[in-house]
Amino acid sequence: MRWPPNQAWTSTKKREGYRHFEVKQFGGKEKERWVELYPVLEKAMRVRVPIAELKDPNKWTSGWLQLPEGECCDGQAEDMTDDSEEIQ
Repeated sequence: MRWPPNQAWTSTKKREGYRHFEVKQFGGKEKERWVELYPVLEKAMRVRVPIAELKDPNKWTSGWLQLPEGECCDGQAEDMTDDSEEIQ
C-alpha cells in the first residue's frame, strides 16, 4: 500500500452507521502505521484504523464504491414503499 494512503475509502460494513470515509490524518511507522478517517457526512466523528486493516479487502476498499440498492448514504435503509398508493 502506498504511503501516504489514498484520501477516500469505503468500508465493507457500516461503521457508526456510515460506509464512505475520507482521511483526516495518518501517522506511525512501519507496522504501527494508522489512518484516522471521518465519515463524509459527519466530519466531527473520527475512526482510527491500523494500516493493516485498511489493506484487508474484506474490510476496506480504496475509493468510494456505489452503495447497494436500498442503502442510503447516511447508513440508514431507504423506505422503498410508494406512499402514493394506499394499501388495502
